Amino acid sequence: MQTIILLTLSNIFMTFAWYGHLKFRQAPLILTILASWGIALFEYCLQVPANRIGSYQFSTVQLKTIQEIITLIVFCFFSYFYLNEGIKLNHLIGFIFIVLAAFFIFKG
Repeated sequence: MQTIILLTLSNIFMTFAWYGHLKFRQAPLILTILASWGIALFEYCLQVPANRIGSYQFSTVQLKTIQEIITLIVFCFFSYFYLNEGIKLNHLIGFIFIVLAAFFIFKG
């Protein structure tokens, strides 16, 4: 459970680092890059321990799969609430296929 919590928190930071600046398109690019790096530092401070802790329970493929599913969930909330962009049916269907792929990765 600790791995999932750390991965979720790290994904929140990374989503803001990657996409948060899109609300401030008028800001100079160099400033947005530096701000994104600053935010990403916190992501790494959570991601690295999450992977280290998780490696005792999950394979690296499983860890990456967990991270990608968490990324999709975090991104959906971020896109809807922060960027005010809706999630369309075709997006949900695509995400469902990715979750289905995760099922097969963990099926063994």
